[in-house]
Amino acid sequence: MLAFWIALQFLSSLPVRLPGMPEPRQVGRSLLCYPLVGLLFGLLLWLASDLLHGAPTALHAALLLTLWVLLSGALHLDGLADSADAWLGGFGDRERTLQIMKDPRSGPIAVVTLVLVLLLKFCALWALVEHGVGVDLILAPVVGRAAMLGLFLCTPYVRPGGLGQALAEHLPRAAAGWVLLGSAVLCLAVGGWPVIWVLVAVLGVFAWLRHVMCRRLGGTTGDTAGAMLELLELTVVVGLALAL
Repeated sequence: MLAFWIALQFLSSLPVRLPGMPEPRQVGRSLLCYPLVGLLFGLLLWLASDLLHGAPTALHAALLLTLWVLLSGALHLDGLADSADAWLGGFGDRERTLQIMKDPRSGPIAVVTLVLVLLLKFCALWALVEHGVGVDLILAPVVGRAAMLGLFLCTPYVRPGGLGQALAEHLPRAAAGWVLLGSAVLCLAVGGWPVIWVLVAVLGVFAWLRHVMCRRLGGTTGDTAGAMLELLELTVVVGLALAL
């Protein structure tokens, strides 16, 4: 249970208080609970959507997106912004890219990237709300956080000394495979067989993003993992909207 609370404290803005500083081994095990945090987020979005039933569609979608951002404290959006700045400003150089990612300031490319991602999420949510889709809101948060588990399972972490290093080094690898399989089964149970095509698209985007990270950096960082989560969540909601 401690692993879940560690994951929830790290991935959310919810008021979670741990009894003390977790050990690296406990931090590594917390990765197994990332899809559970995604499931919690999805259930809260589903509940909020149900409570907002009858509200104007655009407002309904905007409030859902706001809740979605607030739940994570914009943690992964920050990683997306840092990665966007670094990829453009790094000019293909590994060390320069890593250095820019550590800069807390956001340049124009980061702002444009965030606006486009949030706009696409809003439009996809609008389409889903219009068609009365509720339970499918569970899928994107689960897939995004399961993808982080998958990324740390199969990709080197390139920034030594950080939290990500503890995650990568102490991740129980055999258990991680079963968690990923369980996450896929959950998505199929929620969305049915049509979701297979969305999951195929997610796998394609995951493989491409991982390839890009490994080619530029030799692996992943916390920022690029957050960027991947955001882009895969976007892939899910856009895929669901297009499948309506």
